[in-house]
Amino acid sequence: MYKYLERCFSDFKQRGFVVGYDTRGQVTSSCSSHRLAKLTAAVLLAKGVPVYLFSRYVPTPFVPYAVQELKAVAGVMITASHNRKEDNGYKVYWETGAQITSPHDKEILKCIEECVEPWNGSWNDNLVDTSPLKKDPLQDICKRYMEDLKKICFHRDLNSKTTLKFVHTSFHGVGHDYVQLAFQVFGFKPPIPVPEQKDPDPEFSTVKCPNPEEGESVLELSLRLAEKENARIVLATDPDADRLAVAELQENGHWKVFTGNELAALFGWWMFDCWKENKSNADVKNVYMLATTVSSKILKAIALKEGFHFEETLPGFKWIGSRIKDLLGHGKEVLFAFEESIGFLCGTSVLDKDGVSAAVVVAEMASFLETRKVTLTEQLSKVYEKYGYHMSKTSYFLCYDPPTIKTIFERIRNFESPKEYPKFCGAFAILHVRDITTGYDSSQPNKKSVLPVSKNSQMITFTFQNGCVATLRTSGTEPKIKYYAEMCASPGQSDTALLEEELKKLIDALIENFLEPSKNGLIWRSV
Repeated sequence: MYKYLERCFSDFKQRGFVVGYDTRGQVTSSCSSHRLAKLTAAVLLAKGVPVYLFSRYVPTPFVPYAVQELKAVAGVMITASHNRKEDNGYKVYWETGAQITSPHDKEILKCIEECVEPWNGSWNDNLVDTSPLKKDPLQDICKRYMEDLKKICFHRDLNSKTTLKFVHTSFHGVGHDYVQLAFQVFGFKPPIPVPEQKDPDPEFSTVKCPNPEEGESVLELSLRLAEKENARIVLATDPDADRLAVAELQENGHWKVFTGNELAALFGWWMFDCWKENKSNADVKNVYMLATTVSSKILKAIALKEGFHFEETLPGFKWIGSRIKDLLGHGKEVLFAFEESIGFLCGTSVLDKDGVSAAVVVAEMASFLETRKVTLTEQLSKVYEKYGYHMSKTSYFLCYDPPTIKTIFERIRNFESPKEYPKFCGAFAILHVRDITTGYDSSQPNKKSVLPVSKNSQMITFTFQNGCVATLRTSGTEPKIKYYAEMCASPGQSDTALLEEELKKLIDALIENFLEPSKNGLIWRSV
């Protein structure tokens, strides 16, 4: 990092670098996120670079926020987010406050290969306690972040009076204190924490995997507590608090855990509605919402009807963050952006997904709806009735053998004959194919994809004759082949059972014809 940043910024030693970390800790190697953060800071301090090192764990969004606020050249967050406890990672943000994209990622990799031997003094993490170049930005950044949250709070009076109760779980990670503070800023009583999961625990000892996206099976403790406390809504931030899961108790006593796409439908409606209420004379043509290309097209449907702009990016919030920066630079207003894997961004104070702000916005939305005697689930139906039902399903297979993954995707590219993509998937006719790995898109006049080529990952999207869009792709951080499929109905088409049935049949055909799990030894996601 030092080598590359020194090359890119002549003022590196004036502006400095931000370092944050989560609560992970590998007991056997004594290699915790905190220790890795101190070592990162020590390398830079030894070279005379000012370092803003948080004095305690923070949510991931605090690092990009601090990079922008402190005008640092870059920042790093030591986290493996919701991965298994054995993992850790190094998340890099550029001066823009967005995650790095090409060419920075490739150039940093080159520098890693040129610097395989640590410099003398690299292990001297005492520098963190002795160097005058080290500053702790925690209080300043926390204060500014909470102040900025007020920009997306629209009903503070209602919040302070609400009878709704909320349960929050921080999944043994960083979220507890920060979500409590955010609720205070919005005028709420504090959410009820799940005692067994409120404090950091690098073992994630009460969940089989620390990913709230896995749904009811990992939300067990919070759902039981909510029933006991008579709370209708459960909010779950993942261990580094950049993603949010939400569950709501239904009339029949069952819980509904919303998908990322369903939450995005609610956020899209809410953020636009609040914008309309508060900016009555502003130009809707200046307003944008964004989503990654594997996410639901519901924002596109809302945008078409309401007159604002919708844009798609490649999967990954780094692309969303970069695009938002461009749009803001051109004087545009971005209200909301999301990726289907429960990553949401309300407003633009941070240019990355943020579970803390998303949690408190959901609480405000629910409290507002409660005054109308409407639940989140009922409001979701209203959004779909108005803008068209969007039925989607996302899941994955595990595959620990990279050559097998490559074979699966190469077979699709040479399906019935060399360089020929499939025309059918079982009984379902394929209208268009887009291959982000090779840059091919049959729907474009020049057959070239509008989205940038991404050679290092596999990703093929099929548009079917029946209106369904499905994508197969590899995960950037886990040994998974993911699949995404969505049926988009036009407003007024209300036979949801028929849509669901069609979607299920199509997904079965997709798995059987293109992924061939038994032949390829793929491991089905265990629910």
